[in-house]
Amino acid sequence: MIKAILFEKKENNQVICHLCAHQCHLPNGKLGLCHVRKNIDGDLFSMNSDQIVAMNMDPIEKKPLYHFLPGSSSFSLAAMGCNFSCRFCQNHSISMVQSEADIHGDTVTPEQLVTLALRNRAQSISYTYTEPTVFFELTLATAKLARNAGLKNVLVSNGYMTRQALALLGPFLDAANIDLKSFSDDFYKTYCSARLKPVLETISLLKSMGIWLEVTTLLIPGLNDDRQEILRLVSFLHGLDANIPWHVSRFFPHYQLQDVPTTNESSIHGFLRLAADKGLKFLYGGNVADSQWSNTRCPQCLETLIERSGYHIANRGVRAGKCRFCGADVPGIWE
Repeated sequence: MIKAILFEKKENNQVICHLCAHQCHLPNGKLGLCHVRKNIDGDLFSMNSDQIVAMNMDPIEKKPLYHFLPGSSSFSLAAMGCNFSCRFCQNHSISMVQSEADIHGDTVTPEQLVTLALRNRAQSISYTYTEPTVFFELTLATAKLARNAGLKNVLVSNGYMTRQALALLGPFLDAANIDLKSFSDDFYKTYCSARLKPVLETISLLKSMGIWLEVTTLLIPGLNDDRQEILRLVSFLHGLDANIPWHVSRFFPHYQLQDVPTTNESSIHGFLRLAADKGLKFLYGGNVADSQWSNTRCPQCLETLIERSGYHIANRGVRAGKCRFCGADVPGIWE
């Protein structure tokens, strides 16, 4: 374990964690809701930020990021834990920590992580798989070293960090994909043990900081696919920037939602068409068989700029951030 940052000492050896929007108030000896941060005699400690549970070289499209260095490889890493308890979590075996005994991993320093990324010719490091907020000390230290080494930094997150946390990490971030799991506070409370508002605030703040931003929503039948709710979500994104890419992914029964059916591909297509009608310019389908919503098209001349088949990428039309057919700007980080 290592000494945590972003906490406030209180009387009687109590602390308040200011890392995420839960703002856990911890008596001595207690763990936060993430179960990876602990008050020990009036100081807060991270129990996971020196233990790596996953490391892989991934295509950047897996994050998913479609307008950020397409076709590049990202050195991806995680420590155990999460500040949500999503009943549909795809990585629950490493994200759901119930006690200190559950925490495990390999000791790999930030310096070693950057060296491994460079050795494997990654163009970026992604903090992903679990929730990077809860291994913040590791993320921040690695991101600083990565920036100095010429690597870009990518955050894949549920968006529940505080403004204080983002103020520290934001200057070292180049791109982020935020899971906007629903546009219903009731959904967040029931299925994630969290709230909607802090996520919306993080998305807005990332955008205002100039960090390249993409958003993903896992569409779960009967739970977050109400048409009026989706319209509110689309309106929120459009109000920030119509150029924010929105990825709508297909749900498959998983973890504690084994009784919920798989999302129909027609539902994915229908909501993407709805978002296009409402003015969002870059829309993508995830976990779907066809490529109708996989390619990037110029919003002005509608020519196909980037073709995608799985993780195979063909950049046919983006040159120095512009459409080679009509010269229109194509928002993103392309090189």
